[in-house]
Amino acid sequence: MADNNSFDVTTGVDLQEVDNAINQAQKEIGQRYDFKGSKSAIEFSRAENTITLISHDDFRMRALFDVLQAKLIKRGVPVKNLELGPVTPAAGDTLRRDITLTQGIPQEKARAIVKALKDKKFKKAQASIQGEEIRVQSPSKDELQEVITFLRSQDWGIELRFGNYRG
Repeated sequence: MADNNSFDVTTGVDLQEVDNAINQAQKEIGQRYDFKGSKSAIEFSRAENTITLISHDDFRMRALFDVLQAKLIKRGVPVKNLELGPVTPAAGDTLRRDITLTQGIPQEKARAIVKALKDKKFKKAQASIQGEEIRVQSPSKDELQEVITFLRSQDWGIELRFGNYRG
């Protein structure tokens, strides 16, 4: 019987790069004229994988997010993995927005990916959910390449990473 080849599909962000991007964004906010005298701030909770934006008004909130997004892109952090919360009123006449960082593939997205692979009817490729990642196995390396190409061609709402290849 032929050995199975496999790879893992995962997602996530490098928290150190997020931290660096936030530090750069805070430095830029401190220097920009349109943020002078405002209560604009960015807070990062590594334990909870959340970024909190705090600002005076809606205009500054959007500008704050734009600065943060630009710094994240520059540092190679996939912005598809940011789950934006609503802008809500906070204490002291400020607005607050929580952004959750997606670490690991959520169960409902993992199920959708596995279902899409089954619906595509790859001959021998099989996908299974293993915690927050998906393992795809097949005796054919070419078929695994086709699976990767198919997954990249779809928009899953998160950045997919392919790794841990075993031949």
